[in-house]
Amino acid sequence: MVQLTAIVATPPAAEVPPSVTLSTSCKGRHAETLAADYVAEAGWMILERNFRSPGGEIDLVVSKASILAFVEVKAVDAYGLESLASSVNARKRRRIVETSKLYLARHREYRGSILRYDVIAVRSGRVEAWLEGAFAE
Repeated sequence: MVQLTAIVATPPAAEVPPSVTLSTSCKGRHAETLAADYVAEAGWMILERNFRSPGGEIDLVVSKASILAFVEVKAVDAYGLESLASSVNARKRRRIVETSKLYLARHREYRGSILRYDVIAVRSGRVEAWLEGAFAE
């Protein structure tokens, strides 16, 4: 089982009215938008959204000071944070790490950065948790 660490408390954010039903892809895009807005408000610069490679995708690439974070955004279900371990499994983490290596190869200006892999959980239309350093290479 994956151990996710460093939960950062989050204030309430804009919520989707409960009467609105979204498709899975719409929920994912909405979650990514909420997460992007949240990290930007926290002072992070969004370098890339949905960076794709043949092997995977990184939802957000963000930087602040000397830190470069690769962020996986998950819309969590009724089980909340407990469902993150299964949704960000070893295969998913491996794909994120491999895709981050491609990003770094294309963006050599970040070679000296401190790298971090984060997970942001969005539930009920708001950011529920930001897991900084959720996993390592």
